[in-house]
Amino acid sequence: MAPVTGSVAVDNVEPMRTHRDRRVSRPVIVGAVVLTLLATAGCGDDNGAGAPTPPSPSTTVTTPSDIATTNVVPSDPSVPVYRPPYIDHVAWAQTEVGPSLQVYPTTSGRHTTDPAAMNVAWAEVVALDASAESPGMRAQFDCHWRFARIVDPEKASWNLEPERPVVDEQEMISARCNPGFAEEH
Repeated sequence: MAPVTGSVAVDNVEPMRTHRDRRVSRPVIVGAVVLTLLATAGCGDDNGAGAPTPPSPSTTVTTPSDIATTNVVPSDPSVPVYRPPYIDHVAWAQTEVGPSLQVYPTTSGRHTTDPAAMNVAWAEVVALDASAESPGMRAQFDCHWRFARIVDPEKASWNLEPERPVVDEQEMISARCNPGFAEEH
């Protein structure tokens, strides 16, 4: 096969719609076809000797299917994957500060980095005990999820008290997730 020579001139080409409703200009498609032809055409003598010349990095064309495969990170069996359930169980206890819902996270709940996991874990708490559903209890839970897991990841339980006041996030953090009065022991 003879090498492809010459250039392709494209003027006043309107963009076309793809099946995903993305706008792709015809010059990009024509350029991709030309690059493919150049890459597959043999360089060298007429016997087919010689290696094809790969396109330079500045002419690399990325397609939607390339994006889907290049962003895939191979799974590493040495990296643990933390999936639900995030909460093992909950139990009410009477403490020196009054009733306390003790939330016992699973290993996944203690170590996941999934940004959606906090909401999933709260839904698990409410499914285990619907009386937990209150703004103050949710705020205490969120604080424990965001901070207690980092400060003390092996703490046996995260204790949520319905008697604690509802406060803004800054005050919740300042109180170490225990607004209104000291942490029970």
